[in-house]
Amino acid sequence: MQATPLLRYVLNDDALTRGLGDAEARVLIDWLTDWAELLAEDAESEEYAWKGLKMLCRRARGIGRFVLLWAEQETRGSAVQLAASERFHWPLPSEEEDPAELMSRILVWEDRQILI
Repeated sequence: MQATPLLRYVLNDDALTRGLGDAEARVLIDWLTDWAELLAEDAESEEYAWKGLKMLCRRARGIGRFVLLWAEQETRGSAVQLAASERFHWPLPSEEEDPAELMSRILVWEDRQILI
């Protein structure tokens, strides 16, 4: 399968990066485009590639919202509630962290879980 339709889907989804700063948005989009290319290359079928990408985009929107909420001290409680409701299993930050670094750390953890 060609990666172009999958990449276009990611790049046209404004909800993925809504509210994020440039650095964390770039980290998230890079992660998703890497997965889109991998799915296009290795998926059993086009249907499987699309299903996988849509699942990853949904998860990425939740991760983006978490990072956005965690960045503000007064909304960290909401970030924890979101993490619980979305069943995010990565370790919660224990202190203030740069949003782009937090995004990177979470996505590295996600990659490890997906590949297991």
